[in-house]
Amino acid sequence: MSTVDLRQALILYATETGTAQEVADRVARECRRIHICSQVLSMDAYSAEDLISEILVIFIVSTTGSGAEPRAMTVLWNKLLRSDLPPDLFEDVHFTVFGLGDTAYEKFCWPAKRLARRLEGLGAHKLCEGAEGDEQHLLGIDGALEPWLKTLSSSLLELMPLPTGLDIVPSDQTPPARISLVNSTNPQVTTIDPLEHDNDYRLATVKCNTRTTAQDWNQDVRHIELDFVDDIQYSPGDVVVIHPITHADEVEKFLTQMGWGNLADELLEIHHVYKDQSLPDHLSHFSTLRTIFSRYLDFNAVPRRSFFGYLRYFTSDGAEKERLDEFLSPEHADELYDYCFRVRRTIQEVLSEFRNVRIPKNYIFDIFPPLRPRQFSIASSVKKHPRSIHLCVAMIKYKTKLKIPRRGVCSTYLAQLQPGQELRIRTLKGLLRLPSDNNIPIICVGPGTGVAPMRAVIEERIQRKAFGNTLYFGCRSSKKDQHYASEWQLYSANHELIYRVACSRDGPEGVKRTYVQDLIIEDAARIWKLLDEDGAHVFISGSSNKMPAAVKAALIHAIITCASRSEEQASQYIFDLEKNRRLIEECWS
Repeated sequence: MSTVDLRQALILYATETGTAQEVADRVARECRRIHICSQVLSMDAYSAEDLISEILVIFIVSTTGSGAEPRAMTVLWNKLLRSDLPPDLFEDVHFTVFGLGDTAYEKFCWPAKRLARRLEGLGAHKLCEGAEGDEQHLLGIDGALEPWLKTLSSSLLELMPLPTGLDIVPSDQTPPARISLVNSTNPQVTTIDPLEHDNDYRLATVKCNTRTTAQDWNQDVRHIELDFVDDIQYSPGDVVVIHPITHADEVEKFLTQMGWGNLADELLEIHHVYKDQSLPDHLSHFSTLRTIFSRYLDFNAVPRRSFFGYLRYFTSDGAEKERLDEFLSPEHADELYDYCFRVRRTIQEVLSEFRNVRIPKNYIFDIFPPLRPRQFSIASSVKKHPRSIHLCVAMIKYKTKLKIPRRGVCSTYLAQLQPGQELRIRTLKGLLRLPSDNNIPIICVGPGTGVAPMRAVIEERIQRKAFGNTLYFGCRSSKKDQHYASEWQLYSANHELIYRVACSRDGPEGVKRTYVQDLIIEDAARIWKLLDEDGAHVFISGSSNKMPAAVKAALIHAIITCASRSEEQASQYIFDLEKNRRLIEECWS
């Protein structure tokens, strides 16, 4: 085998939202720049048994929930955790790990940290120190990724020096496009729903799409019911995957802005040239620019730093190049943050200001991020609603710091769905697991739309005749945004549920606001009895901002006051609940 043949790297990623996949693509481009051939795979598409034969593996790992590994990582991770694996299993393997997370979560980048420790424990050699990208950084994950890529490149060259006659490709040289677009002359080709031939997706019909918040309330939350012709199976805590379609008017405006309006409906043949760079899932071999920007690419996203690097290649204007150079320099990171990330300026808005940028069509999949599917917790039990899935979804609508109204792409798509319309969805396993013993009580904490999976849990439990159910729900106003209030009140009247609601804005001005954690503190004695004597399970769902930590602090308070435990002992008790899956968080940022 030649020296060139040995210069290979395997890049394995595990992602929920697609960001880790984008990072894997960037790592592959860096490898190509130093003439290392890389293969990029999702962990669930890779056989764990082959890991022992690899020379170099670069892991890109995101974080889900409260420190859980992405679903794509679960099989590989469980195999690595086997107790019978020898400590020198990977003695010939070099590795490094880049983690993606958000310090708004308590267990920041835990899957990446645990993976690195386990690989070292099995004898693998660390190529270089890993890094952890934080969405809370001024530059998001790029704040850690950019310097780590330089470290990675240097370490790779130490391990695999450049063969004679090869030079490092300059970083200012335009990288080749991952695809080529050719006008199709095939008259037989027609565009179809890209999800139609994926057996994981089911055709659903919208039964209703109603607002659960008051019409004069500042937030629009929808209760959506989807019906199916055949039986569908899912469990409480599972999620639905929905692929949004960008509104036709927005797509038309964008294509016109780019000068592609007259070309928008020409049939194109897509050739995947560089296989170390990914393409959106379900992308057809034939498509049009209109379809691509409706279904596959997101021009409404806030761009990452690498986007501005590509713009630098495609403008001939000196002033624009100078400004882009400033944005890309480390010493001007705050300027890029102020211009883009702080005000959440979109790709389309950036391009409207950099008017001399001319993006070649072949580069659209390199420059524009994929339009990712969205995941929503299922808000129903299949036992109560056979052949149906319910959702409780907040419509994202806000004004940026530039006072520009903004709506989420998927929110816009969902808001306009009418009864009778069809869409294709799939379900994925969630993190929640109900106790198999119906006599074991549960404590659900789900403020806001975090109540969605709790509705599924409670419906399931009542269908099972399991009545030891408690729900702590939080909202701002009892009359404006108390989702499913009539259902909770009916269950409570039937002695099927203990319902506790905190309406934080209902009290007079100046009076301390009440949140779900305050109710838990009030109920400390009952909570401790449920946990200690009855073995209750606790489920927490909702925003990851401050709520989960505040709820756990309230549980710790209950243990300290009612069980005479020290704070350290109470914290250990909560830790043990989490370890034994008796306390599960399903939270999001």
